[in-house]
Amino acid sequence: MEPTKPQMVITGERTVPGIWHENYWFRRHEVVYEALRAQVRGRAVLEAGCGEGYGADLLSRDAASLVALDYDAYATGHVRTAYPDVPVVRANLVALPYADASFDVVVSLQTVEHLWDQDAFVAECVRVLRPGGTLVVSTPNTLTFPPGNIYHPKELEPDELRTLVAAHARVTSLVGLHHGPRLAAWEETHGSLVDAQIAGPYEQWPAPVAELVRSVRTDDFVLREGDGDDLAASLDLVVTATRA
Repeated sequence: MEPTKPQMVITGERTVPGIWHENYWFRRHEVVYEALRAQVRGRAVLEAGCGEGYGADLLSRDAASLVALDYDAYATGHVRTAYPDVPVVRANLVALPYADASFDVVVSLQTVEHLWDQDAFVAECVRVLRPGGTLVVSTPNTLTFPPGNIYHPKELEPDELRTLVAAHARVTSLVGLHHGPRLAAWEETHGSLVDAQIAGPYEQWPAPVAELVRSVRTDDFVLREGDGDDLAASLDLVVTATRA
């Protein structure tokens, strides 16, 4: 029998896998990692802001090499224990401990909103990219994300995210993450799934909410490019850029 993987304490700061009432948020983040597997295949990758480490673990299966990096000592300690095959470094995200042009791909998902100096962070991510390298940044869309997260100094709208990244690299795409048909159909009957989850403690969720949250999969979400209105209605934003 495989040993039980250690589990991080839920604080609201980061997504944690393996907890049924967190499953919606975990799958909503995991789907973006899955979409990136082809982009990292055979390449040298840095994940800047690895959090719990599940994303770095997933991407490491396709990357030629991968380093997970986070500023939080609790997070990096957890990654070392839970994902021993993933190299992890504790370092400042606005002063990355790598030489210029060290990586082919820098991935940073659901991290930029946690940072005070977002411009310096993006500049550092681009600095460590090789010419022609790829930067991928995701963040919750402030227009649709539940307000009041104390861990988010600055959330971003679509145009704000595009402008932030375009100051340092050539933006090649900006896509939005949306509920797929199954979740959209449920919401037509029951209302917002996000609102239902934050309305009260999970122990008090109505049965239809609990049952759906338990069952959410990555294929319950879709990533698509769209016009301004479609991006404004997206749950999360994912920008891809190339270093000149």
